[in-house]
Amino acid sequence: MHQSVSRHADGQSFYGITIQMFFKEHGVPHFHARYGGQVAVFTVEPLEAVRGELPKRAERLVRDWARLHQAELMRNWEHARAGTPLTLIEPLQ
Repeated sequence: MHQSVSRHADGQSFYGITIQMFFKEHGVPHFHARYGGQVAVFTVEPLEAVRGELPKRAERLVRDWARLHQAELMRNWEHARAGTPLTLIEPLQ
């Protein structure tokens, strides 16, 4: 599925992992990763898991993806805070 990181449940997905960024959230730039009923929250910069837990392989894939797209994640955070549409971020291949 090639959808953008979004404010709703059908966010960016790859390898069964869904990445979401919600509009109007506060705090440091971050995103949510869901896999198999588990959820973790990651800060964008520095890239750290700050809440929740994913299986090790899923977490590694999320970290690999986020490292490749940190600048895009930061831009999307700014878009989300402004209430403007988020841009498509390529899934991990």
